[in-house]
Amino acid sequence: MQTNLSPEFQGTPDGLAAEAILRKCVHCGFCTATCPTYQLLGDELDGPRGRIYLIKQVLEGEVPTRNTQMHLDRCLTCRNCETTCPSGVQYGHLVDIGRKLVDERVARPAIESTVRWALKEGLPSPLFAPAMKVGQALRGLLPAALKAKVPAPQSAGRWPQREHPRKMLMLAGCVQPAMMPNINTATARVLDAAGIQTVVASKAGCCGAVKFHLNDQDGGKAEMRRNIDAWWPHVEAGVQAIVMNASGCGVTVKEYGYILQDDPAYAAKAARISALTRDLSELLPELVEVLREKIPSTATSGTLAFHPPCTLQHGQQLRGGVEKHLGALGFNVKLTGCEPHLCCGSAGTYSVLQPEIAYQLRDRKLGHLQDMAPEVIVSANIGCITHLQSGTATPVRHWVEMLDEALSASSRQDY
Repeated sequence: MQTNLSPEFQGTPDGLAAEAILRKCVHCGFCTATCPTYQLLGDELDGPRGRIYLIKQVLEGEVPTRNTQMHLDRCLTCRNCETTCPSGVQYGHLVDIGRKLVDERVARPAIESTVRWALKEGLPSPLFAPAMKVGQALRGLLPAALKAKVPAPQSAGRWPQREHPRKMLMLAGCVQPAMMPNINTATARVLDAAGIQTVVASKAGCCGAVKFHLNDQDGGKAEMRRNIDAWWPHVEAGVQAIVMNASGCGVTVKEYGYILQDDPAYAAKAARISALTRDLSELLPELVEVLREKIPSTATSGTLAFHPPCTLQHGQQLRGGVEKHLGALGFNVKLTGCEPHLCCGSAGTYSVLQPEIAYQLRDRKLGHLQDMAPEVIVSANIGCITHLQSGTATPVRHWVEMLDEALSASSRQDY
């Protein structure tokens, strides 16, 4: 797509990056077929092709409006369009640039700005955990909309104490330890059973995605640099990988190298961190070989319906691994044959900021998953797990928790 940048964007990092992405787009429209918001709303401007055109207009000097901002806000950033695109358009990077430029030029109403500020400052804050405890204590009294965002209290279980020569870092995350702490401890126990010690750097926190995608890109980058500083001594000591059990965090950390490529102090380190980062599912092939004999067949009965998060299947381009390798361990894992590629509507803070669309997508997704009559729905990202659980009585869990429970059922397991 030919683009004539306005003088204010010529030669700037945002302008150069956006122009390179735009020139790959041939405006074919294949992306609209797999865009969740276009399918729901039927508006060209609520699909990738229309949003690309809006961003192009801004870059060419047209003044954006609240309408422009609204259509960009409605994007889930699920990146399904990237999987579909035959030209390799990096839409996710482009929409980050577009939102940043539009927000610099279009003021938001006070209430909207306050909500966005509270999300970007509150979710990564140390105060989130005590606030979540209060919410869980009062959960029965909360209005339905708020109760849906507060999961029932969960026991984390024991963190393994054995040491192993093989060590891997794990990002605890900002909300996961408070909302669903068992995901992290289950990850550590499963890796321990495979002879891998899980290490958590105490000074590492939010991956930076929350602030970055709410257009506080400087704040997000600061959190990324903090994590790099916290991890770097462990990297120098020889950790084999940085394991992510939340695919939303994983896709962000894998892009540290891209996001910080113009930072002379951090570019090389960021690239190294991204290269070391692995989604937990990427370890499954070797875990299968080590753990296969430790799992009794009686511990894997029942149907698991797997919902692959967009950040896993589109952002990280990892598809099929969870189903295949859990199947090799004896689990009956099924992927819905209807729209497995579509977003569930969680999308980070999207379900708070765009609840009407988010809940339509949630119910659509749950309809397909529940058609398989599963005992448990499993996923790989806390946002998806929480969002889906708010609409069903069927338990929704991280797949690693199911593997951990199967291992604990074996008398041969020794922590």
